[in-house]
Amino acid sequence: MRKSFRIKKPEEFQQVFDHHHSVANKYFVVYRLKKEGQKHFRLGLSVGKKVGKAHDRVHVKRRIRQTMLELKPILDQKSDILVIARPNIAGASQAFIKKQLTHVLGLAKLLKDEQHGKN
Repeated sequence: MRKSFRIKKPEEFQQVFDHHHSVANKYFVVYRLKKEGQKHFRLGLSVGKKVGKAHDRVHVKRRIRQTMLELKPILDQKSDILVIARPNIAGASQAFIKKQLTHVLGLAKLLKDEQHGKN
């Protein structure tokens, strides 16, 4: 995922937290901020130390980024999205992460496709 698709600065994270709409499931919390002037969505990730050691956290982040890349065609392009991984996600497979992330993104109304729950 290109750098233009990422939220990196603490001020940008804080802006999404301050003006957010959030939803959660057992594995992820997703914050969303609508931005009408944007060409594409931006993604911020937070994987805390409770998920595991550094290599475990990096592994989870890579799987989340891959899932978001796969879902890119059906994602709302005019939003900033923060994904916070909960500790239960440690050691999960790519397919499981995609299923759970698709579920929570659907709850957040970030998926354009109405069939998102039937993957």
